[in-house]
Amino acid sequence: MAITRLNKFISDCGVTSRRKAEELILQGRVSINDKIVLELSQKIDTEVDIVMLDGERLRPKHHVYFLLNKPKGVVTTTDDEKNRKTVIDLIKTREKIFPVGRLDYDTTGALILTNDGEFSNLLTHPKNKIPRVYEVKLDKPLNEEDKEKLSTGVFIKGKKGRFIKAAFTGKKDKRFVTVTAVEGRNHFVKNMFGALGYKVLALNRNSYAGIVCNIPVGMHRILTREEISGVIENYGN
Repeated sequence: MAITRLNKFISDCGVTSRRKAEELILQGRVSINDKIVLELSQKIDTEVDIVMLDGERLRPKHHVYFLLNKPKGVVTTTDDEKNRKTVIDLIKTREKIFPVGRLDYDTTGALILTNDGEFSNLLTHPKNKIPRVYEVKLDKPLNEEDKEKLSTGVFIKGKKGRFIKAAFTGKKDKRFVTVTAVEGRNHFVKNMFGALGYKVLALNRNSYAGIVCNIPVGMHRILTREEISGVIENYGN
C-alpha cells in the first residue's frame, strides 16, 4: 500500500506542478475509480486506486530533466494557438515535458524543462527564493543612483521589487548590467528597469537556481544528478 495526496500523485505523473494539480481537481477534471473528486486533501492508494484526468488514466512517469538555452522567437509553452515554435519543439523526447516557469518571446537563456511536477513546484514557488541571473543590455547607460535603487527596491505595479545584486558587466559601457533576482513575476527585469526610465534592449538569463547555461543558443542538455540533487538540497524544504 502506498498512500499519497492526490495533487502529489498528479504531479508525480508529470502532468504539472502540485499547485496546478489543485486547479485541475477544483475544475472537476480528476476522478478516482470513476468518481469525480473536488477535495484538495484527498488521498489515494497508488497500488489500488485508478486516477483519471479528463478521462485518461494517469500513471507515474520516469522523470527527465533538461536545460535549454532558449533562443529568441520561441514561446515558452507546450503549444501555441498561433502555431509559433515552442520550447517543446526544440527537445526530442518520448516523455511529455513542460517548461519550468517562463521566458519572454524575445528573451534568451537558461530554461529548465521536465516532467517532474514536484521539482517544478520547488523551483517556481515564491517562498523558495530561487536565484536567477540575467545579463541586460539597456538603451542608455545606467547611472550609479539608479543602480543603487534597483538593489534597495522600486515599486512596479504597486508592489516593491528589488534585485539582490546589480553590477556592471564591463568596465566601460554601462549599458550592460548583470542582475540577480529571486522572484519570477512576469516581465520582472524589464519592469524594474522600466520603472526608472530605462528600456531593456536584450535580456539573457545566464543561470537559474545556480545552474549555469553553458550551452549554445538553441541547444539543450540533460541535467546531471549532481545539479538536480543540489537544487533539492539548497532549496527544498
